Amino acid sequence: MAVERTARPATTEFPASGPAESIAAQRPRQVANVYLVAALLVSDFAAGTTAILSAYYLRFLSGLFLFEQFHPLTGYLGIILLQMVVLPLTLASNRLYRPIRSVSWLDQAYGIFTSASVATALAVVVGGFLWPDFNTSRLMIGFFWALTIVFTFGGRAVVYTTLGLLRLRGIGVSRVLVVGEGETANLVLQKIRHLPSLGYSAVGIVVEEPGPVELYGLPVLGAVEDVGSLVRQHQIDDVLIVSPTLSHREVLDIAGQIGAERVNIRVFPDLFQIMTTGVTTGELAGLPLVTVKDVALRGFNLVLKRWLDVTISAAGLVLLSPLLLGIALLVKLTSPKGPVFLIQERVGLDGKPFPMIKFRSMRPDAERWSGPVWTTAEDPRRTRLGAFLRRTSLDELPQLINVLVGDMSLVGPRPERPFFVEQFRQTVPRYFERHREKAGMTGWAQVNGLRGNTSIEERTAYDLWYVENWTLWLDIKILLKTTLVAFRDRNAY
Repeated sequence: MAVERTARPATTEFPASGPAESIAAQRPRQVANVYLVAALLVSDFAAGTTAILSAYYLRFLSGLFLFEQFHPLTGYLGIILLQMVVLPLTLASNRLYRPIRSVSWLDQAYGIFTSASVATALAVVVGGFLWPDFNTSRLMIGFFWALTIVFTFGGRAVVYTTLGLLRLRGIGVSRVLVVGEGETANLVLQKIRHLPSLGYSAVGIVVEEPGPVELYGLPVLGAVEDVGSLVRQHQIDDVLIVSPTLSHREVLDIAGQIGAERVNIRVFPDLFQIMTTGVTTGELAGLPLVTVKDVALRGFNLVLKRWLDVTISAAGLVLLSPLLLGIALLVKLTSPKGPVFLIQERVGLDGKPFPMIKFRSMRPDAERWSGPVWTTAEDPRRTRLGAFLRRTSLDELPQLINVLVGDMSLVGPRPERPFFVEQFRQTVPRYFERHREKAGMTGWAQVNGLRGNTSIEERTAYDLWYVENWTLWLDIKILLKTTLVAFRDRNAY
């Protein structure tokens, strides 16, 4: 990426304030994190209490359900107290009290579901052990479990929405110093600017070589050796190292300059390193061990993934058959000269071609003169119905057949045509590694906005991250996100 540079003076002095002043200036951020955790705890306590009271009302006071024996509310005080203790512990075990910048509501829902399920089961089991005559209504416990999930999620939604609104007003915002330049720096800064609810405010940039006074709309405050004094002078909360060319020793030197300051240091390697490496820590007979690549889709995981594919694709073809028939009729009526389905060769698992099925959305002679080309916004080759089908992704539904027969998976790297695969494997690092798994109807790149005429490098990075970090929950999460973004994806054309 070309960057316009303007010369800056050879030397610049940055006065440094003392450590005590810097730490005092950063206390508001630490207090904000404490307030966030406290708000979440209060919300969860309130959710648990409201759930038990609402469950009791529904079961015994609403008149909606018959019962042989009336249970006084005092008989459930024990389970209420147990729930107040156990629920926060299970939520904490799922890391749901960590101060986070970007909230994934699907991850929150999954974590709350598992936490509430474990907490309810433990509360009932422990209650029965502590009080042998503990008599509970199974229907009420069922209500209690379901309402705990609903109220806990709702309470946290209120907390995080309020936090986002406060950050938009500049409250609880962390001041960020970016170390480095290039594509990764620009990508990080775009995220910070486009998502102010994350609560980051970029103060300036530090470069490796003196020269420019401004990059990406931010002032260049100094060089790498100035980081320590810049952190104190500008009351920095987070240092983001986004330069892949910095050596290990230079990163350690930056940490040494910051010293005892209460500042987060985060390292962003280059795009492919950060997106395709699932770094985990472990131990080998007591020795610390870092895993930088672990193939997730193997063994029993492949069986799980295939089970999910067959179950959902078979059910989808049955349940959606009226819709599929209706679309097929409309395609034929609005464009009678061409076939209903487009059967196109795509590259799948291990680089082997397969026939991918779609509803036809373009004129029959769409590529007679141009040959294989990318579809563009307002592409004149599309039929009127085809434009709608592509915008809503309904043209992809026949690929459920590909999934059922095993050519594709519900989730995986999107398959490309052989013409484009040959181009990309020559220019994009590690591109062909995405073909080590089955191609998918949807994928991690697609639900993150990388569809259509977007960067193939970024798409490849997201695809490789998915392959190396697969879990059954990740597939379910991607499928749920697909249903949410299918009708509002600006890159679907």
